[in-house]
Amino acid sequence: MPVATPEQYAAMLDAAKAGGFAFPAVNVSSSQTINSAIQGFAEAGSDGIIQVSFGGADYLAGHTVKNRAGGAIAFAKYAEEVAKAYDVTVALHTDHCPKQHLESFVLPLVAASEERVREGGLPYFQSHMWDGSAVPLAENLDIAKELLPRLAAIDVILEVEIGIVGGEEDGISHEINDSLYSTVEDGIATVEALGLGDQGRYLTALTFGNVHGVYKPGGVKLRPELLAVIQDGLQAKYGTGKNPLDLVFHGGSGSSAEEIAEAVRNGVIKMNIDTDTQYAFTRPVVDYMLKNYDEILKIDGEVGNKKVYDPRAWGKVAESGMAARIALAAEQLGSAGKSVSA
Repeated sequence: MPVATPEQYAAMLDAAKAGGFAFPAVNVSSSQTINSAIQGFAEAGSDGIIQVSFGGADYLAGHTVKNRAGGAIAFAKYAEEVAKAYDVTVALHTDHCPKQHLESFVLPLVAASEERVREGGLPYFQSHMWDGSAVPLAENLDIAKELLPRLAAIDVILEVEIGIVGGEEDGISHEINDSLYSTVEDGIATVEALGLGDQGRYLTALTFGNVHGVYKPGGVKLRPELLAVIQDGLQAKYGTGKNPLDLVFHGGSGSSAEEIAEAVRNGVIKMNIDTDTQYAFTRPVVDYMLKNYDEILKIDGEVGNKKVYDPRAWGKVAESGMAARIALAAEQLGSAGKSVSA
């Protein structure tokens, strides 16, 4: 299927909310990882979201230049073409963009989509994230208020982060401490600034102890029950239905099945997964290289085995490893077998 139209993306999110499941949102940084993500979605019979951070877009553009907006558009165009061969629907998203990178990353992409829409086409991305977790909440929401109507005008969804995610991603790091938990007051401030869909659709990444990267069991205290407290508080204040906010689970790698299930029950419809899929991509390559060491290297004057060191040989192993991890995520999130394309 082609990449989702704005209407199809909205239908995906609506289906997740109504059906009590969530979509895997997989970070990619190359054509191989794009292929891996779509393969994983297809194997699970799940629609899904492919996303690129500013660092991933830098890499996609070529690691010796700085052209992240160009790398992100190259990602979008590549995904648009290869997704046509699969029977699931994928949406494209830009991940964490802090304030210092807005001018070089998200804003040029929004302008490019505005031009494309004026010419009768579709936006390059179905959603963009503004990450204001490093600035005061008032400033965070002021910037979100500027972005929301601009994105709504081209049927693109905004994602905001309300609270702080610990750990490190793309050089942006936060301590792991008690500040990693959003409050009901934070939720109210978000609704007062952005509305409840009347000003444009947005996704909210509330924080409940989330941490980017790798951590051992017990190293992070996730409190997904906090999401229910915030959702219930908003429902009571504004007289809405259950789970008024469309939530995103950041730092999902390494989370238990129980933590994921509770977060989904409390309104999560998108869960980011990066660290686990990076490992799932690389681990089979290590195994392949060790097992085929003598054929890959030209040892003692030999020529090696071209069929074995051909990047396509070990690349397929990597892609299938990552795809299997994504299919598992779809099972855990409940999106497997529920493609809107079916």
